[in-house]
Amino acid sequence: MPRSPRSGDPGTARPGFGGVLDALRHRNFRVYISGNAVSLIGTWMQRTAVGWLTWDLTQSGFWLGLVACADLLPAVVIGPLGGVLADRFDRLRIMMAAQTVALFQAATLFALTAGGVIEVELLALLVLVHGVAMGFNQPSRLALMPSLVPPEALPTGIAINSVAFNLARFIGPALAGLLIVTFGVAGAFAANALSFLVFLIALSRLRLGAAAGGARPAGHASLLAELRDGIGYALRHPGIGPMLFLLATVSLGARPFIDLMPGFAAEVFGGGADTLAMLSSTVGLGAVASGLWIARRGPHGLTRLVLISTLLAGLAILGFVATDLLWVGLISVALAGMALVVSAVSMQTLMQLAVDGRRRGRVLSLYGIIFIGGPAAGALIMGALSEVLGLRLPLAGGAFLALLVWLRVWRRRQAIAAALEP
Repeated sequence: MPRSPRSGDPGTARPGFGGVLDALRHRNFRVYISGNAVSLIGTWMQRTAVGWLTWDLTQSGFWLGLVACADLLPAVVIGPLGGVLADRFDRLRIMMAAQTVALFQAATLFALTAGGVIEVELLALLVLVHGVAMGFNQPSRLALMPSLVPPEALPTGIAINSVAFNLARFIGPALAGLLIVTFGVAGAFAANALSFLVFLIALSRLRLGAAAGGARPAGHASLLAELRDGIGYALRHPGIGPMLFLLATVSLGARPFIDLMPGFAAEVFGGGADTLAMLSSTVGLGAVASGLWIARRGPHGLTRLVLISTLLAGLAILGFVATDLLWVGLISVALAGMALVVSAVSMQTLMQLAVDGRRRGRVLSLYGIIFIGGPAAGALIMGALSEVLGLRLPLAGGAFLALLVWLRVWRRRQAIAAALEP
């Protein structure tokens, strides 16, 4: 008897650029991705400017890690609640509220920096405000995707969204470097505030019907009961659980190299803001290339692809910490950026297709918590260790840890693939 297609079955998706065009034919997705792309460029401009301003104020790896932690770690605390809210209430309204808070945060950063009254403690506090807003935003953003495209276009939509994110990682730091040199860091903060405004306008133009999944009935269960149910479901799932475990290790041990890059640009490669922009943009360039490839590749064999790309990422980061030659560092971060995007997009696609739709917000909140909070915690730990050991050894140890966990998951790859792939 033929197998009945389950929700999100990618069997009708077209490989190649035909699948990309299928996703872009949907108005809501076009409007969303256009506004989101602008906002992401602004976010990466601000992230680059914050990193450079932190280093300029302190020359401290510890403060680099602490400020990165203030931006990303709140998702660990707030993300689970955000996931429950994303399954109960209108995800679009949640996103608009969070983006409004982020707009005012960026405008405040601009005013304080332009006025010459910014201090590192105040900078960290404002970055924390942004992190709290994004903690509520992230689960709704991830869970909104099936409302923007039909199930057959979902894998391609996720990949296109990743391309936008990583294209912003390429463009944003380059623009930030130009603005920092020309106008100072305040210029980057002003540009980010404008980008949030553009995204808010785009969100206001989305037209999501009731059947499209903007709101979820609250039901009778308490927030805590729903939270426990979502976490238990994810951890017990024979495919989602191991993927989250691997993601956690990679996020903690490998991805913090991005947040520590200002220190590497200055201390290891002997450069300035232009070197930082070059390194950050190279990560984004590699990520965009791999995102375009996976968008047209099709959804089959993603479990194996996750594992191969994770291995490549760990090896590339080891190459990055082993050299003080800029051109070798650029090649290494390009490969790391490529591999990490392939791994992340493949993981999220597998989870979106396998998850019970009633728990989508909560399960994807765990993905978002790990994806955002893992690098924050890793950057804080590695930044603190760098005060004693330097920047290289902590990052090398994190990459080795990721490779050890990768080996464990690799041995179970067949059972994991059977639970995740149609």
